[in-house]
Amino acid sequence: MTMMRFRAASSLMVVALLAGCNDKGGDPAKQYGSNPDIPESREYLVPPMSVPQAVGWKEGETPTVPAGLRIQAMANGLMHPRIVYPLSNGDILVVESNGPGTKPFRPKDYISGLIKARGGAADKGGNRITLLRDADGDGIPEIKTVLVDNLHSPYGVAVVADTLYVANTDAIMAYPFKPGQTEIKEPGIKLVDLPAGPINHHWTKAMVASPDGSKLYVGVGSNSNVAENGMDIEGDRAAIFEVDRLTGAKRLYATGIRNPTNLAVQPGTGQLFAVVNGRDENGPDADPDYLSSIKEGGFYGWPYSYWGQHVDDRVQPQRPDMVAKAFKPDYGLSSHVATLGVAFTQGQKVSPQFADGAFVGEHGSWNRDPLNGYQVIFVPFVDGHPNGAPIPVVTEFLAHDHKTVRGRPVGVALDRTGALIVADDVGNTVWRVSGAAATH
Repeated sequence: MTMMRFRAASSLMVVALLAGCNDKGGDPAKQYGSNPDIPESREYLVPPMSVPQAVGWKEGETPTVPAGLRIQAMANGLMHPRIVYPLSNGDILVVESNGPGTKPFRPKDYISGLIKARGGAADKGGNRITLLRDADGDGIPEIKTVLVDNLHSPYGVAVVADTLYVANTDAIMAYPFKPGQTEIKEPGIKLVDLPAGPINHHWTKAMVASPDGSKLYVGVGSNSNVAENGMDIEGDRAAIFEVDRLTGAKRLYATGIRNPTNLAVQPGTGQLFAVVNGRDENGPDADPDYLSSIKEGGFYGWPYSYWGQHVDDRVQPQRPDMVAKAFKPDYGLSSHVATLGVAFTQGQKVSPQFADGAFVGEHGSWNRDPLNGYQVIFVPFVDGHPNGAPIPVVTEFLAHDHKTVRGRPVGVALDRTGALIVADDVGNTVWRVSGAAATH
């Protein structure tokens, strides 16, 4: 088939898929918690796809927050903001980025790319880090400036010992930096290479520093959905690495984690947590995204199983020995919500109901009907573990008719005042959620 005929056929398939030829999913509420509902899997030649048209925010529009809270645009006009990272002096770093591009391996990769682009996934990223300075804490920055530019699909960042560490898609770079600076002029030094290559299916590299700053933990997603391209291209992928911050020496810390999109260290315990995207083309409800503590040396199932011992029959050869030792995650986040952000409350309280737990950014589904995600939720913790129903916090990114989307939340963080900061990569905006009485 020529490329022109292939594209024409693909376009017809896209139209059909968007017209509503979808396999309906169940109630997302049943898939939150420590024992989510996981029905039988279903396999498709082409997965059902449903993506709203990205339209952005009109003047004066904002997402919705619960009564007693206030939301405002802290910065807009950005270029695909993905991660927000507050500094000790109150400045906020905004990582503006998108993937470097990867060659479609299968015809349906091309098709899904067209579908995702409709929802804003293909927007150009800034390949830079912007600094916001809000000296008086009113949510309106006095300074908005590019701190460092010409990066290579950056994602995770960490500041330790007068050094800014940036996890590009292919390497961790180190830059001399002290909070208070507004520009980095020195060239970065490569600390360590990260798995990338011409096929770079999950390009984001999440990162967090250990409590003592001696280690960097880096999430590396799989190079396929369920190893359909063979395991040869999956070396050192679907894993979390521990990197020595001084030497760059790295080792596998945990494996079998399909796509660890963000990492956080729990205050007080020092326990590493991750939010993880489940596999696709397995039905609308079969493999929930999840939030989980990460055990050193732990194996979490990919590609052979999900949610513990639920075997994925598509993977050949089967590995019952690996399935038997797969850990079950702590907390289901519902299927295909595309969880991309996590931040623990740390004594800062937007509201008393958020005193103990984690905020989670759900970017939103592209292969599920009804659509799922497109919100920021709060997951309550009890005795150090996620427990209880999630609380919607920032909502209505998605239009009520599900045909258009104004924004999609990605990274989340808490600033020094306790306000919740949210990166919105489709609205090209950073949002700030605070207690109404605490704002000017």
